[in-house]
Amino acid sequence: MKLSSLGLLFVASLSVEAFAPNANSMRSSSARLSLTVGPAGKPASSAAEDLELTREIIMGSLGGQAAAAAEEESAKEESSSASSSSEKVYTMPAPPANDLMIRAALGREPTERTPVWLFRQAGRHLPEYHAYKEKTGRSFLDMLNHPEDVAECTMQPCRRYPMDAAILFSDILVIAESLGIEVTMPGGVGILVPNPLKGPEEVATRIPTMDAITSDFIADSKLGIVLESVRQIRAKMVEEDISIPLIGFSGAPFTLMFYMIGGSSRKNLDSGMTWLNEHPEESTKLLDVLTKIIIEYMSAQVESGAHMLQLFEAMGMMLEKKEFEEFALPCLEKIAIELKSRYPDVPLMVFARGACYANEKLSHMGFDVITMDGEVERSTARDIVGDKTGLQGNYNPRELIPGVGEDGEDKTADTVRASAKQLLDDLGPQRLIANLGEGLGGKESPELVQVFIDTIHEYSEELIKKD
Repeated sequence: MKLSSLGLLFVASLSVEAFAPNANSMRSSSARLSLTVGPAGKPASSAAEDLELTREIIMGSLGGQAAAAAEEESAKEESSSASSSSEKVYTMPAPPANDLMIRAALGREPTERTPVWLFRQAGRHLPEYHAYKEKTGRSFLDMLNHPEDVAECTMQPCRRYPMDAAILFSDILVIAESLGIEVTMPGGVGILVPNPLKGPEEVATRIPTMDAITSDFIADSKLGIVLESVRQIRAKMVEEDISIPLIGFSGAPFTLMFYMIGGSSRKNLDSGMTWLNEHPEESTKLLDVLTKIIIEYMSAQVESGAHMLQLFEAMGMMLEKKEFEEFALPCLEKIAIELKSRYPDVPLMVFARGACYANEKLSHMGFDVITMDGEVERSTARDIVGDKTGLQGNYNPRELIPGVGEDGEDKTADTVRASAKQLLDDLGPQRLIANLGEGLGGKESPELVQVFIDTIHEYSEELIKKD
């Protein structure tokens, strides 16, 4: 314990006055007694009493210092406790009645059958979608601004098919819009960014800083509409007694960057590679901002009611392997680590479309499910990821388009049954989410989609019972 200046002063006085055999010890008792006065104002009457009073004063000073130190320590503890209580507490929704896909994704126990959902299951292939769109008079992008439209379109395939999950009806570029980047869909040319970033200097002038990306930013931007949509979807699920997981999603950092600097999926296809190689510092800065907003956006979707999360690196094919591993993979890893630390029981799925050579590395990053595109060889897919993750994919959606396909075969219910069974024979029914190698394009037959889903459920149950 440190001594106060007062305590040191009295120690010095004590050592000189009480113990040193010098002239001071020969002074008269009245001179000595005037040096030490007790608490009541009465001076010491003897040398012994003088010494005792001095000792009491010193200890009183030390005691006061100890009390002050204790009070300071208590204040620190209270401050630390208050700081801890103010830290964000992350919560996840209770599992739905049909939690098959959550269990399959986490892989903690065997499942009774293989779950199934489809990329772009909501939307263009459904006649009820087109009827609803015509009724509202709104375009696809317009509907995304109306939570009631988003909720309706999300639920449509879940009413028609025995899906094991619903996926939020939205678009990957809502994040770009939240950053002030205009997005349009004029028709016939896909989604466009008419005013992309024209040069690396615009990263500093048009894109918010990392510090600006907070939960409040998410709620107050266009992404707040998405969060309200998630809440309305969950309310509709309760209302209609459809208790399946809701999947939230986001585009991955490079995919968003690709559109934000190139403006289109059909033009300026080399813009991503050019930026990464010629402007690595600004590219990294942009990717870092996008990584942070994706983490907060997906986190907010869980807080609003999403049970599972899907991350789409949809433009992975636009990068060479070197650039993908140097720039894209670190962002994906940051997202996985942070989201799984916040929500360990919320399955996190990833799809590096056109870059599935990265699946082995992705399997080490904390994702629960790795998605296979149509180029992945099923015979080696399990060996590549081992038992670290589950698999998702990779049925060919062209099998669901009626008529003669590219392979010269007429696509029918029988061909769909056969190809669906082949998927399960190749990959096995456990730790698998049956899905597509790419999204539905709009020409698929709802009847053939129904056959595919039913076959996956029925045949996987047969295989599991045999085991």
